[in-house]
Amino acid sequence: MKMRSDQIVRGIILLGLLLVPMIVPSEAGILGKKETPGERFRKGIEKIRQACESRKLDPGEVCGEVSKLKPADPLATEEGRFAHSIKIPDPVSEDSGYKPEMTSQEYFDHLCKTEAGEFIYRTVENVEGIYMMRPRKEATDEELEHLYALEDPYGYTTGTSAEQAFGFIRPDGYRYVETPLLEVRVPSWKKRYRDSSLSAPPPAKAKYARYFGFDARNMKSMKMEYDRSLRSRYGFTWRGISRPHDREMGIVGGELIILELASNDVVAVRRGFIKSSNVKNLTGVWWLKGQVCPGGLGRAEHGGDNFVLKVVKPVPSKGEHYGSR
Repeated sequence: MKMRSDQIVRGIILLGLLLVPMIVPSEAGILGKKETPGERFRKGIEKIRQACESRKLDPGEVCGEVSKLKPADPLATEEGRFAHSIKIPDPVSEDSGYKPEMTSQEYFDHLCKTEAGEFIYRTVENVEGIYMMRPRKEATDEELEHLYALEDPYGYTTGTSAEQAFGFIRPDGYRYVETPLLEVRVPSWKKRYRDSSLSAPPPAKAKYARYFGFDARNMKSMKMEYDRSLRSRYGFTWRGISRPHDREMGIVGGELIILELASNDVVAVRRGFIKSSNVKNLTGVWWLKGQVCPGGLGRAEHGGDNFVLKVVKPVPSKGEHYGSR
């Protein structure tokens, strides 16, 4: 898959992130509105920074890591650049419909009503495996309480790519899941519950990892192998939505996009939004407890397991062992 030039897209996305603190707070101040999530976040970060600077740290002590984080760069990786280059049939509008008099909740409700949802252009039957084109990294606690550090907190789920594969490989799911070549670190405490193949180093010319064999009972039944080529015909990726007012109001949108790999044709899109809940930490942000739409989804479903399985439908199971061949 050929990646497109990203310079213009990178500039638009990063400009949107940087302009937020410059635009909305002044509007809020003029209108006498209550403090925005963005204003609270910046005040909290400054308090953390000053608290760390006001005392002498012990040798090796780490202080205020959340205040040192930078906004996510969606185009820092090849997978990110490709995700943001995809043209979908029903894109979000550059004008989100934000009005200065809106509260965070009103703006969130507006986005949920006008932009969130599932957009399925076709479904596919009898699919053996899926390509997870842009596996997410596990977020730190500091990233989860930072307004800008995660590109798409709506679609974020805990766990590494290997853990996400468990949601797709099951008796009513796929036979295998493929990912780009990643550095996978299995914690020592977890190794007793995982097959050794999940932490094996890749051979020199490998490009992809393939997970298979999970029987939905024993975690050790999940295996992983490396390959130079893909078997999957379909894949999915994700991207965050960046517009001037969203983050200032404590809101972030994300899109999950399913593609036919040979043509890059878009098969389906799921778009959702998350609003940071009013938590009591200094930053006012904790994404794992945010309000989401479409509503009624558990945290695991934000990653899109059921949506992908509904659109790109697995081969019906006959109870056989799900091996790699």
